[in-house]
Amino acid sequence: MKINGQPYRAIWPKPDDPRTVQIIDQRHLPHQFIIEDLKTVDQTAAAIQDMHVRGAPLIGATAAFGIYLAAVTAPQSSPEEYSAFIQAAADQLRATRPTAINLAWALEKMLAVISAAGGFEEKISAARQSAIQISDDEAEACRMIGVHGLDLIAGITKKKDGAPVNVLTHCNAGWLACVDYGTATAPIYAAHDAGIPVHVWVDETRPRNQGARLTAWELGQHGVPHTVIVDNAGGHLMQHGMVDIVIVGTDRTTYTGDVANKIGTYLKALAAKDNGVPFYVALPSSTIDWTIRDGFEIPIEQRGGDEVRYIQGLHAGEIKSVLLTPDTSPAANYAFDLTPARLVDGLITERGTCHASEEELRGLFPEK
Repeated sequence: MKINGQPYRAIWPKPDDPRTVQIIDQRHLPHQFIIEDLKTVDQTAAAIQDMHVRGAPLIGATAAFGIYLAAVTAPQSSPEEYSAFIQAAADQLRATRPTAINLAWALEKMLAVISAAGGFEEKISAARQSAIQISDDEAEACRMIGVHGLDLIAGITKKKDGAPVNVLTHCNAGWLACVDYGTATAPIYAAHDAGIPVHVWVDETRPRNQGARLTAWELGQHGVPHTVIVDNAGGHLMQHGMVDIVIVGTDRTTYTGDVANKIGTYLKALAAKDNGVPFYVALPSSTIDWTIRDGFEIPIEQRGGDEVRYIQGLHAGEIKSVLLTPDTSPAANYAFDLTPARLVDGLITERGTCHASEEELRGLFPEK
């Protein structure tokens, strides 16, 4: 995707420095565009934990590059000490965020690659190549989600005689969350680029406002018509026929089709079901947990209450944090909720669209 006409991804190896990985520090968007250098495992873990990067596919790619940085910086006094350093790095990265399955998925792939490689230099080279491949694969999976999801939007615009298709999103499941293209946004970008008129209702997505800050910003950069709404407006819009389809992302989906996504997704699914609005979830297969049948087994991250109590914005040219609540009021901050498969009309994956069911998911991924 492009920023001011220049192509970017959400993470990439620094071209002139093999010991550095670069990310877009999303904490400062949309008001400041800042590229951050990551040189150590500690910096990478902090970037994931403190949400310099976020979104399941990007979390996985960042963890993969974190293991590459571990391979570069690990002591080479003995193979045992080197391996212990890599394992400790993986454990540190794994502990940063519990819900997104892509994190553990990427770490396991990286550990296997390093273990299979020979000497220290071979391990470093294999780790770099694998991290780049994971990043490339996630981007390509998202591109294909756009290809398959395009048919859904094209079908709706035909029924509307060419009138704009109104898509409602929640959180940020765009290219900023997914290396490139995005999951929920990939069909939107594909439709826009194909000349299909599309308009996006962008949920602000409290408490961190990823919709208002990130989704709106990247849609604007791509020239996609959109309108930011408060989180609780979605049901009203659906009741008045102003939403044609809901497309969201997911941080972990069970092989039976239960979906864990940003808090508030469940309420959008309920409103969509009540109003007959199609509700779709877009995801690469790296986000499917093939070990969990019941979505209520998915760990739900609880973050610090200050993310609820304070809000960040631009004032007089400076980014400032403002207290919203009484100073002594505690706040609960559940980061995700569960949307049962019965509320999901379909899953859009890199291999096609299917119903949210074990039978159809295994049909798309028979190797699982």
